[in-house]
Amino acid sequence: MKLQNAVAHGAVGVIVLDDPVLERLYSFNEQVRDLSFPDLRWLDKQQRPNDYFPELKGNAFLSLEATKRFFVGSAHSAEEVFAAVKAGKPISFEMPISAQIHNVTALLNVTSRNVVAKLEGSDPTLKNEYLVYSSHLDHLGIGEPVKGDSIYNGALDNASGSAILLEVARAFSGMKTRPRRSILFLSVTGEEAGLLGSDYFAHYPTVSKALVVANVNMDEDLMLWPLRDIVAFGAEHSSLDEVVQKAAARMHLSESPDPNPEEVVFIRSDQYSFVKQGVPAIFPVPGFKSDDPKIKPEEIFKNWEQTRYHQPQDDMDQPGLDFDAAAKYARFVFLCGWLITEDSQRPTWNKGDFFGEHYGHQAN
Repeated sequence: MKLQNAVAHGAVGVIVLDDPVLERLYSFNEQVRDLSFPDLRWLDKQQRPNDYFPELKGNAFLSLEATKRFFVGSAHSAEEVFAAVKAGKPISFEMPISAQIHNVTALLNVTSRNVVAKLEGSDPTLKNEYLVYSSHLDHLGIGEPVKGDSIYNGALDNASGSAILLEVARAFSGMKTRPRRSILFLSVTGEEAGLLGSDYFAHYPTVSKALVVANVNMDEDLMLWPLRDIVAFGAEHSSLDEVVQKAAARMHLSESPDPNPEEVVFIRSDQYSFVKQGVPAIFPVPGFKSDDPKIKPEEIFKNWEQTRYHQPQDDMDQPGLDFDAAAKYARFVFLCGWLITEDSQRPTWNKGDFFGEHYGHQAN
């Protein structure tokens, strides 16, 4: 959206500036690490790259130190700009500088597939509507070595979600009476490259787009502590919140609010591809509650992000894997889907909701 807006205002290039909040959430060094992997786009039916703007001839990303130097000689300091953004009152002004950006591009055709399976529902009418379960099958591949290891395994991100997708599919297919609605079990590629597989599927689903009623996404089950509560990203935007509440109560779990709303997690995984096509979606993850004072989930999570997230050390040798917690999470996700498939009413966006107002018409 930012690039599209820039092009609409006549931009011929983009310089992205770091700031203290971004540096804390996703440091410049981490971004440089991830930018070492290729930038990918999916191609539409006319072989045109998606979300590509030929008007933008160059791009650059400045570190926090370089960003502060960027504003030297202008009418405002970097600190003023940061403060204005934090206050929700961003400012715009001309800069007394020009930039020369030299980009070198190598183009390659790469093929990577989504995998989708359909379980037909039992209701003569509702079987023509579909719940989509999704998880991404990709990780980062081979990259810069860390502690002598260059294979980025992705055990929790997202072999965990992929395994749970298969188990949920196994559970539904083994039921004596199939769910009323049909279900698509979608294993998508290219999430780490920008939600590419899910975005392609949401644009070109294997069934009519208007018949997709909801998405439940599984990405990075942090099975590192006993499961006591669920954070369901996006639930507050639609009637799916009631689904989450019912499933949580059945599992004797509590529902907790987003612990870090400034990180806008709801738009950072595959569920957002469906949201942009007007489909209500949820992204449930384990919460941070604990009934054992010796187990501090938030500290465990922060340590994991610092030492294993998007690093080769996210592998099956990492300590603390709790398979009982993973099984409990899988049962919760199953229940959410079962409640959606059994309800005669399809999920709806809440009245006046931002995502419903902006994207709801796409599903019709």
